[in-house]
Amino acid sequence: MKGLDGPGSSGRRHEEELVESGGRGAAAVAALLARFDKPGPATPPAAAGGAGGAAGGAGGAAGGAGGAWSLDGLASAIASKAARFLHGAPVDAETDLFEAGATSVDAVELVAALDRELDVRLSLDDVFADARPRRLAQRWLRTTGQPALATAPTAAPVDEEPPQGDDNDDLALITADLARADRLPWCGDPDPAPPRRILLTGATGFLGSHMLFDLLRHSRTHLVCLVRADSAQAAEQRLAEALTSFALPWSAEVKRRITVLVGDVREPRLGLSDDRWAALAQELDSIVNVAAAVDFLRGYHSLRRTNVLGALTLAELAMTGPAKPLHHISSVAVFNELGVTSMGEDDPVAHVDRLAAGYDKAKWAAEAALRRARERGLTVTFLRPGGIVGHTRTGAYNGHDISSGYMSVISRYRTAPAMRYLNVAPVDWVSRIATAVVCEPSAWGQNYHLTGRANTLPELVRDMALGGMNVQVLGWDDWLADFLSRMERDPVPELEFLARVLRNPAAQKLCEATLLGPAATSERTDAFIARHKLPPATRYDAKAQLKNYERMARDGLVVLPRREDPPHLWFPETMRGKLGPVDGSPDTRCAFALTLSIASMYQLTEHRTIHVSGTVTCPRLHKDPLTVEDGEIWVRPDEGIPLRHGTDHPLLRYRLALRDSDGQAWWLEGWKTARARTDYWKQARTLTVEAGREGEPAGLSGVMKVPGKSYRREQIDGIRVNPALSLQEQRTAKLTWLLWFTQQMVQGLAEPTLRAGADLLDLRRDAIDRDKDRFQAKLKKLDKDRERLT
Repeated sequence: MKGLDGPGSSGRRHEEELVESGGRGAAAVAALLARFDKPGPATPPAAAGGAGGAAGGAGGAAGGAGGAWSLDGLASAIASKAARFLHGAPVDAETDLFEAGATSVDAVELVAALDRELDVRLSLDDVFADARPRRLAQRWLRTTGQPALATAPTAAPVDEEPPQGDDNDDLALITADLARADRLPWCGDPDPAPPRRILLTGATGFLGSHMLFDLLRHSRTHLVCLVRADSAQAAEQRLAEALTSFALPWSAEVKRRITVLVGDVREPRLGLSDDRWAALAQELDSIVNVAAAVDFLRGYHSLRRTNVLGALTLAELAMTGPAKPLHHISSVAVFNELGVTSMGEDDPVAHVDRLAAGYDKAKWAAEAALRRARERGLTVTFLRPGGIVGHTRTGAYNGHDISSGYMSVISRYRTAPAMRYLNVAPVDWVSRIATAVVCEPSAWGQNYHLTGRANTLPELVRDMALGGMNVQVLGWDDWLADFLSRMERDPVPELEFLARVLRNPAAQKLCEATLLGPAATSERTDAFIARHKLPPATRYDAKAQLKNYERMARDGLVVLPRREDPPHLWFPETMRGKLGPVDGSPDTRCAFALTLSIASMYQLTEHRTIHVSGTVTCPRLHKDPLTVEDGEIWVRPDEGIPLRHGTDHPLLRYRLALRDSDGQAWWLEGWKTARARTDYWKQARTLTVEAGREGEPAGLSGVMKVPGKSYRREQIDGIRVNPALSLQEQRTAKLTWLLWFTQQMVQGLAEPTLRAGADLLDLRRDAIDRDKDRFQAKLKKLDKDRERLT
């Protein structure tokens, strides 16, 4: 099939998918903004001639008395400048630049080029709000007080109203889009049977990829995946890369059960030929629409082709030929009106004229249009997730999701915006429930909220505290100002996408409505889950977030607890003993006064380390106490495997970097070791030590011990926990530490005895096999002896 995009579109599309959502392109956006920003008051141009002038027709030089721009002339000039960034794609005054393939970087460069070459100063927000050259020209002319003089009347495109104010223009366009639903065909009810052949859109996205995998795993269906690409081979490659990027398999079995179809939801009839469209209408028995343009900066006009017109095209396909159910992934963004009091599955959605962001309006319009299609017989199911966060087992996440951005900011700066609820759920749960609805005919045609159990602000702060991160709560305005000022002072490329969103006034309102709105309720979804014994909705708590946080930390989005953070739990440890020359006997009394601490339980379970601070007093090293500059203890290093062949197993390994009052650096290393003896109490308190100057071999060695009388007083009763936690949480943290550490010590102390017992009994399989071989050899020898005697 012929590609749907122009030359070189494949590389640009990949850039668009990265840059529009953030990623590496976000740093480029910040750099370009800084490079091209030109302060100063805006002044109208004298003329628009020169290099890169308008492209023919009424464009060319500026017309009118006094060198003022005409509307058509300025629109044509902007279109000409924009064309250079689109690599040959046709551009006219009504072309949406983002739909034509422009990226955020292109938008920044266009703003700079218009300022530099035409002295037309538009903001990046202006371009994102409506990227049609004619609308950009109108904005500029209104800003400078010039009349929008058209050199010739220009007819508005079909189904669109003539230009008005920005908000009125959106409302007029939404009204026209809703009227399209009245031209859909009539249809009856679909066959109430589990689907066998499903058209899936958005399969290369975060949720779509997981739904593809769950549909294959939990049903016998064959999937037709609509993928935008230049060729079938490129489409398959794009789908494969998407699945693997989210830690999902791209196997022979997956390829056997899917058909990759090159197409585009933005195009009439999905960009397919009439014959392919007709064949698809006959062979499908269900449609799942996950495709969406998710961009909180772009205006309604820029998003409608994918989010609204694409949904209507799929409704037309569902109503053509045999009736098919349409399962539409919507969003609780349809409620994103400040002051909304409830978000139930059948509650009225927001008033569209009170929605600020183009994304919210597009989601609202798609639902409204499909509800009209319901009146013409379409069976349509609305599946509304909230924020879709990382997979609970693989940690796969959408790094450009607003919820992921919030998590990153909270972990990095230890500040959180005051909020009511955070309606988020992990992608594996959202995908599993959505897939179950798709495959159950009795569930079709209803509204479902796939928002999980909302997080409250106290729960979020508690999770962070239990993880070793003390978070300061700020009011929304203060938090926003704090975050943006930090990004100005010290830009973080991984967070530039979020900063770009939060600098936009419309997107700010969207985020504020999301955080200050009520918890989404899901009675119908909960009943469906219980009836079909599916995983229940649970809160996305610290345990569920663990793998997601680990993966985000590897990618630089999240900062896990560090040594610089206030400790989560700490206690003292005192040791006394003697050190002496390595080749001699210990002869000098020494003492350790240490503080052992952990930043979080994550540090223990994943890294099995304890931080150490304090002092070491030993006249053999220096007359004054030495300070522990950096210290760490490994609990059962290498899972307690002996360092050399034998029965001695390591319990704890100490490594301390010391510095004396004269500035000399020293090192100290010690081992607590378990042996196959019954003096477990002594072994748990005894540390064999070596020490020396930095860069030199050990010069001293000896044995240090924790006094039996101080052990309980310091290491049990002396445990202190982060005072920001409640008393109950402090007790839980202390108990968790004691249980974990006791288990490690008991296991470590028992291993040498168990190993010695196994060696003594020689019950290993190879030993039993050797005994059998010896016995068989004896029998053969006896047989031979009998033969000789007879």
